[in-house]
Amino acid sequence: MILFSIFSIFPSLFVFVTGGKLPEPEVKIEVIHKPLMCYRKSKYGDMLLVHYEGFLENGTMFHSSHRHGDNNPVWFTLGIREVLKGWDKGLQNMCTGERRKLIIPSSLAYGKEGKGKIPPGSTLIFDIELMEIRNGPRSHDSFREMDLNDDWKLSRNEVKEYLKKEFEKHGYSPNDTHHEVMVDDIFKNEDEDKDGFISAREFTYQHDEL
Repeated sequence: MILFSIFSIFPSLFVFVTGGKLPEPEVKIEVIHKPLMCYRKSKYGDMLLVHYEGFLENGTMFHSSHRHGDNNPVWFTLGIREVLKGWDKGLQNMCTGERRKLIIPSSLAYGKEGKGKIPPGSTLIFDIELMEIRNGPRSHDSFREMDLNDDWKLSRNEVKEYLKKEFEKHGYSPNDTHHEVMVDDIFKNEDEDKDGFISAREFTYQHDEL
C-alpha cells in the first residue's frame, strides 16, 4: 500500500529533512538499457512502477518481482523512504523503459540488522526496470485534512500547522525557522494567483514540476 505522506504532497521538502547530516555512501549506478526517446525523468515525489531482481554479492537472488509474489511490478513513491534509501538515491533522473543496475552499500540497504534472507551488513545488487512514471498523490482528502476552517483554501498558518504535525509523526522536529522557509517554498510553487492562499484547484492540479 502506498503511503501518502508529507513528502509525496510537497516533494521539495525532502532537501530540508535530509539536510545537515554527514554525507552518506554513494550508490553505484550502471545503466543497462536506456530508451532512445525520454519524455520524462523520475524525481522525488513521483510514483514509479518497477520490475526488479535483487541479489547478494555472491550472486544469490533473494527476490524477483518477475518470479515471486503475484509476479507483478510494484508501485512506490520516490524520495519518501517508502523503499530502501539506495533506491531513493539510485532511481532519480530515470526514463520510462530504462534499466539500471544498482550496487547499494549496507548502510543504504538493511544495515547491520539484515532482513530475512539478507545477512547483516550485506551490500545488495538490484536489476531494476522502470515501467511507468506518474505524478504523486494530491487528493481531496489530504486537502481537507489541511483545511482546518473548511473554507476550501489553505492559509500559511494551516500549512505550517500541517508541517509541524507531520514532522512530529515521522520523528522529525525542525525548528520554526525551518518551517517558515518550507512554507515560503510551498507558496512560491503552489499559490499560482499569488493571493496568499492555496485553493483546492491549485492543490489538486497535477503540476508539471511534481
